[in-house]
Order: sequence, then structure tokens, then C-alpha cells
Amino acid sequence: MSLYAELHRHLGGSVVPRILWRYFQHNCPDIAAPFADYAAFEDFYTRPRNTLAEYLELHTLVESVQTEAALPYFIYRLIRGAYIFENLAYLELRYTPYLRTPEHLSQRQRIDAMAKIVEIVGRASQQTEYPVVTRQILCMHSRLPYEVNRAIVDLAIQYPAYVCAIDIAGGDAQYGERLAEFTGLYEHARNAGLKTTGHVFETEAGCYPDLLPYLMRIGHGIQIPLKHPELLPEVAARGQCLEICPTTYFKTGTLQDISQLKIVFDRCFEAGVDIAICTDNAGLHNVRLPFEYESLLTQDVIGFDELRSCQEAAFRHAFAWPHDRQPSSLLTDILHKPREREKTPMLQV
Repeated sequence: MSLYAELHRHLGGSVVPRILWRYFQHNCPDIAAPFADYAAFEDFYTRPRNTLAEYLELHTLVESVQTEAALPYFIYRLIRGAYIFENLAYLELRYTPYLRTPEHLSQRQRIDAMAKIVEIVGRASQQTEYPVVTRQILCMHSRLPYEVNRAIVDLAIQYPAYVCAIDIAGGDAQYGERLAEFTGLYEHARNAGLKTTGHVFETEAGCYPDLLPYLMRIGHGIQIPLKHPELLPEVAARGQCLEICPTTYFKTGTLQDISQLKIVFDRCFEAGVDIAICTDNAGLHNVRLPFEYESLLTQDVIGFDELRSCQEAAFRHAFAWPHDRQPSSLLTDILHKPREREKTPMLQV
């Protein structure tokens, strides 16, 4: 039994289709109404999109229902599935807290409401019957104004018990005209001791070398080995890890075949750049983390030695994993820990 660390999973894309469908049926029938049945919804929710921008629109569907009242419902099921079906020992959940606040409020009121969202996610993630070490990564967003993004960074600094890092998400093509703003926010975060990652070099339109020095890990980053291999020595020298999410690139139209990832892995291993294999949006893809490893292995993108290296890299680069502890010791604790009776979560459907 292997244990896994998941470093790149979005809260909005983490809800598996069946659970989301049941929630819509019981709580949001207007959203479920256009679909004849679950099969029709699953096809809509999980089918590939033509572009990253089109793909990101699906997040708004889930963000709209991940309210204060509903978040514990979704997170409980996420942690339960991660423990039972994925053997996760460690999970970093990333999201933009502002987008979970009520839209009818003013910007100032929504900023003030973000702290409660972080607390709700933090408490809901601590499931004693499913002992997964869980932390949050708060995402700045390319479509949000500076004042909101600055408040997100400051909020992350205020909650070290729950939040381990910040990220930047949203359409990466929109970073360009605001690079100075984002680098300043990252510098502010680093000066406060906060860890950093960021969605960059996922698409050809999202390649911003100026952001790389501020990042401790690189969200996706596949265009570095594919189109900009000259940057690999710098990435290796900084000890940065790429968060590679294989299924994402076919869902967004960024890549057409899994064999294209072999170049990514081969060039990174040759340059001494670590890779952590991740799911990104496990629910949206209807794919769990062990399958991402298995798919890369069976398609000859990596071998067993590389697979093991990626498993170890994920724990080594985890922002809040106790690095003096091996995953095997946690497995021993789990196997000998008396099973607690499952508690009934709110919004049971």
C-alpha cells in the first residue's frame, strides 16, 4: 500500500460528479433541471474543453454553491474519498476565498467575510476518522482587483495553522499587464515567511519568466521543458518542483496525447528538476491520483524508478508535511489506530 501526497488540487474542481449531482438535485433543482439524468450531467461536467478559458468556466458552477453552509458537506466527502480511494496522507487544497463569499455584498464586506471561509474550510478538513494531513493554499486571481488579491495574501499570513501558501490562478494569459503587481504581492508574501506557488507556463500564452524567482513550486510549468528548456538549469538551481497534472492538459486542449508528456519528464529528470504528479481537478476529471501515476506508467511516459522519484518528491516539496517523518510511519499509525465511528455531516443527502 503506497501513500500519496497531493500538492495541486482545487477545491472547486474536487467534487466528484455523482456527489455534485446529488447536491444539485436536493438543493439546487434549477441547476439540475437542464439535464435529463445523471449520465447527461456527467458527460457535460467531465468532457474535454477546447481551451483553458472555456475549461475554467466550469469552476464558477461549483464556486456558486460552495457557500458557508455547504462547504463542510463537500469537504467531508472530499477527505473521505481521498483517504479511502486514493490513499492520500497529505493534501493541499487551493481556492480563492473571495469567490466563496456572497455576491450581493460589497467588495469590502466580501473581503471581511473571507476569514470565516478559511476557518470553515480549516475546521471541516480536520476529519479524525480520515487522518489526512490537510492545508490550504489561497489563490489570488487574475480577474480580481489588487485590493482583493492583497487582502488574500494578508489573510494567508494571518492563518498559519490552516494556510501553507499562496498561489495565483485564473486565466494565465491575463497576467501580463499586471506582472509588477503580482511580483510585488509575491514579494510581500515571501517577506512574511509565506510559501509560494503559481499557475505559470501551463499554456504557451502563460509563460512569464519574471514570476519564477518568486515561486517555491511551479503550478504545471510544462511549457518550460517543452518550449523553454533553457530555463531548466535555473529551476533546478532554485530547487523548484513542477506540479504536473496530466489529465488537465487533455481536458483543456493544451496537449493532444499523453506521449507528449514524456519530453516533460525526460528533460526534467535530466536537468535535476523534481516533479510532483497531481490531479488539479480530480472531481471535474473524474480521475483519482493513483490513476494519474498508473496512466503515466502504462503509457511508458515514466518507469517505476521515476514513479517512485515523483512520489518522494511530492512529500519532499509538500509545504506542511513534517519532513522528519516518513510516509511509512504514518501508514503504521493508520493501520494500528482504532477506527472511529463515522460522524454524520451536515447537509446529508
